[in-house]
Amino acid sequence: MDALKLIEKDSIKAELPKFSIGDTVKVSVNIREGSRERIQMFEGTVIAIKGSGVAKTFTVRRVSYGVGVERVFPMHSPNVVDVKVIRSGKVRRAKLYYLRDRVGKAAKVKENIQ
Repeated sequence: MDALKLIEKDSIKAELPKFSIGDTVKVSVNIREGSRERIQMFEGTVIAIKGSGVAKTFTVRRVSYGVGVERVFPMHSPNVVDVKVIRSGKVRRAKLYYLRDRVGKAAKVKENIQ
């Protein structure tokens, strides 16, 4: 078990971005196509954060061309280059799966004004 904990400690990122459920984030993802690499942006609402330690993940949802698209990103993955918070959301739930059933303005999350 000690060897696993050492490996886990090495692969955890030191600086995690501070965001929570309901926030609109822009995730920069490193995409490899053959021998080339590029950074692709994915912007959407964080609807879930799961796990702990190395296995911590977050789910981002957006609607693109009328189709809902969800991506699950590992928090400590080297392919996740950066996460920027665009707006802070005001929600009262830990998981926002109910947004999947909503369309248009009903699928919006209120902004948390501080």
